[in-house]
Amino acid sequence: MERLGSKLVRMLDATEKSRYSRHILLDEVGELGQQKLKNTRVLVIGCGGLGCPALQYLAAAGVGHLGIIDDDRVDFSNLQRQILFTENHVGMLKVEAAKEALHRLNSRITIKIYPTRLSADNALELLNDYDIIVEGSDSFSTKYLANDAAVLSGKPLVFGSIFKFEGQVSVFNFRNGPTYRCLYPEPVNETEMPTCSEVGMLGILPGIIGMFQANEVLKIALELGNVLSGKLLIYNSLEASQMLLPFSKNETIKIRKLVEFDFSCTASTVEEISYAAYAEAKTDYFLVDVREQEERELFNIGGIHIPLQKLVADPDLLAEQERILIYCASGKRSASVIRELKKRFPQKIMCSLKGGTASVVNKDF
Repeated sequence: MERLGSKLVRMLDATEKSRYSRHILLDEVGELGQQKLKNTRVLVIGCGGLGCPALQYLAAAGVGHLGIIDDDRVDFSNLQRQILFTENHVGMLKVEAAKEALHRLNSRITIKIYPTRLSADNALELLNDYDIIVEGSDSFSTKYLANDAAVLSGKPLVFGSIFKFEGQVSVFNFRNGPTYRCLYPEPVNETEMPTCSEVGMLGILPGIIGMFQANEVLKIALELGNVLSGKLLIYNSLEASQMLLPFSKNETIKIRKLVEFDFSCTASTVEEISYAAYAEAKTDYFLVDVREQEERELFNIGGIHIPLQKLVADPDLLAEQERILIYCASGKRSASVIRELKKRFPQKIMCSLKGGTASVVNKDF
């Protein structure tokens, strides 16, 4: 080790010089650049569609310290796009499966895992241990929390998001540059936004966006190129097109403390029941599936099928029913349609299946 200022720098050994020779051959990187990567500490928030490819390339590139925070477990449906995982990982905590897979890829790096979710209580302490933050969650609340923690701790935040066939990438708070709130000052209500389990996603898209994020991390660590600060990259996978939208820092936005957005209260006007409760009282409810035909064919819990848009356009389809249970994939669409139906039928008893079909564990009925 050598000391660079107040920081201990881990030097490259012979094996690492051989492993990263293609980096070292680049005049813009060289051995010193590879040492920078070895001594860089990166925290990846979310070990899903974006986190998996970002982690793979950061590990392969020789980023010496990786932190991974996620409280989810590997599901069979994840394998279509989260290619860090295999069938043998199904049921495992994602952070544990990722650590195992990444160490098989590169046993020389240090990986620290946090099997929890990012919160106002742990965010600042976590971020303080890292140089660069990668945000790859699917939660608006987490994105705002990660942004605000990055601002308060003075760390650059590499942002990514995906929807169906399109993705976005940017870097926030780089050298005191624009932040997520400069681009999106106010959070949208995520209970109104469909998830990938509801609308689907092209499996290769998160891989592309996650690699864009990894690229920004390497540029920041190596001090190369033009970092996507103050620029939003929009990638359309169907057109193979990219667009860069510039945006400026909003000096009026001041972040002084961490706040977690709880969207559950905004959706709580809709009564929910669990599948277990419904199973005990099936005959008491008229069951309605508001998903698309393709979703219903994959799996359903019975009832009649009325797609959401059709039901919103013609609520009188349920005029003769008094006790109605509506379900979708996650509970978001069913809650939204009930709020609309209540305007037409305020006296009817209408419930949403809590957690949607994703919450149904026993599918043998």
